[in-house]
Amino acid sequence: MLLKKSIPWGYILGKIKYEILVVACYALAFGLWHENLNLHHITIPLTIPTIIGTIISLLLAFRSNQAYDRWWEARIIWGAIVNDSRSLIRQLQSFINDPEFSVEVSKFTERFAKRQIFWCYSLGQMLRNQDPLGHANEYLSKEDFKFISTHGHVPNALLLLHGRDLKYCLDEGLLNPFQQVELDKTLTRLCDSMGKCERIKKTVFPTTYGLYINFALYLFITLLPFGLTEYVGLVLVPLIILISAAFLFIEKMAIHLQDPFENKPTDTPMTSISRTIEKDLREMIRDYEYVQEKHTASGHKVAEKDFYIL
Repeated sequence: MLLKKSIPWGYILGKIKYEILVVACYALAFGLWHENLNLHHITIPLTIPTIIGTIISLLLAFRSNQAYDRWWEARIIWGAIVNDSRSLIRQLQSFINDPEFSVEVSKFTERFAKRQIFWCYSLGQMLRNQDPLGHANEYLSKEDFKFISTHGHVPNALLLLHGRDLKYCLDEGLLNPFQQVELDKTLTRLCDSMGKCERIKKTVFPTTYGLYINFALYLFITLLPFGLTEYVGLVLVPLIILISAAFLFIEKMAIHLQDPFENKPTDTPMTSISRTIEKDLREMIRDYEYVQEKHTASGHKVAEKDFYIL
């Protein structure tokens, strides 16, 4: 994901460099052909490429809007994952309050929070077709890792472990039925968010729609020089390149935005969001060493006595 406000021009031009090269060769060949063979009488009315360009503009506008809607929906889903992850640990800490087993409860909450942190990383990796078990040993116990290793859908297995732990707390009297239901509702929302991401991932943008746009676009580029020869003269070649580049840029933008989980620079920033979730959840479970390390890296220090004040 491109997190900076300024995008390098080299990256932008690199996306259409081959198309621009073909257009430049065609425009140069057309200019030489007209000049050397003196074929200025071969023209077409400018209204023809104008009409085609208008049609392409409408098609590209529709495609760009649809692509951005997919990207924005993905970002909204991950925003909900942030909120539900925080709510899950907050509810767990608020509901489970047994002074007699405070140490055990603290360890249980810590294990639960780290599993939720890994769920976020694992979901992002799975959506990008990468290894969902990467760095699992940093967050999971040996028992949890052994359990999820037998499942093809790792994030779903982690939610299953969450549910089993909540059922254990209910059976041991650490949660009452109403509290268990509220926690299960939060897990259900996380599962819904996961399913929405998978729907976007697996729903392919209609390929025929892209073919129609490409056909109309290249027809427009082919006819454009014939309608401009009697008006622009020597600047015909750069003008054709600039006009073509504008349309090609918009098409490439739509193609990249329509798939927000393909490990491209225009992806939803799932790794960055997961890091934010990790920071927040570790602070909630009072992981002093982690927070101290982060603050030290940023030039600040946190006193342990201050960190543990509620």
